[in-house]
Amino acid sequence: MTTKKVIHTTSGMELLRRLAEDGKRIITLDDARSYSAAAGISLSYLRQAFHYLEQDGWVRRLRPGLYAISPPLINAPIHEFEVAMYLVKDAAISHWSAMSYHALTDQIPRTVFVLTSDAVAAKQRGSPSEPYQVWGIRYVFVQVKPDRFFGTQQEWFGESRVLITDLERTLLDGLTRPAYCGGFAEVATAFESSIDRIDIDKIIAYALKLDVATVRRLGWMLEKSGIDSTKLEPLLKSSHGEGYRPLDPTRPTGGQCNSHWGIRENLQQLV
Repeated sequence: MTTKKVIHTTSGMELLRRLAEDGKRIITLDDARSYSAAAGISLSYLRQAFHYLEQDGWVRRLRPGLYAISPPLINAPIHEFEVAMYLVKDAAISHWSAMSYHALTDQIPRTVFVLTSDAVAAKQRGSPSEPYQVWGIRYVFVQVKPDRFFGTQQEWFGESRVLITDLERTLLDGLTRPAYCGGFAEVATAFESSIDRIDIDKIIAYALKLDVATVRRLGWMLEKSGIDSTKLEPLLKSSHGEGYRPLDPTRPTGGQCNSHWGIRENLQQLV
């Protein structure tokens, strides 16, 4: 039986040990530079040291210059949501992935959806038709303007805290981009199953920061769910304007026009 040749260096392992002891799990070369002297590694050798550590399985590369430390140097494997936090700035797990976390769907998405205001990185990290992949996991980055990056909470996944959209923002993202949430029928079912958990004042306040189409769809959805009309008045006041918005933006326009909300009810089974 042949044994794998050990090519990592003692100093490289010492570097990883020091990083892991300080709670570092996903690291950049810049992170490692501040520890290199104490571990006995020169800056000129650092990149080569990581090459050897990667070949021996002690680190896994996420992208050039970004690495995840492998067990047993860390106590638990890296979660795919944890990876997402390092692939773009201002990242939050969102859309169908967040729906699954909040128990809004029985479906298990095969792609990790990430809300981000980092426009440059989002464009560099693939597209919905060609998702970015890390270790066989697909990531879709949904870019929004900085003032629309809100409605998040921190949660633990394994040994790392991850930012994820809260219940109300997740439902609104479903109204805005149902294609990223399993379809509009799935979003409508999510509203129906969670209506008693929704903070109505919060979801209305969130919607008023978004576009008019989302405001109208939310008003329509909450009205159908039996929410008191007086609570919906802020949505109604903000939904005025010419033309109708489709209830389901992924389907052809058609169906009955709801003049109260300015919605074209183009998903017949929900009407």
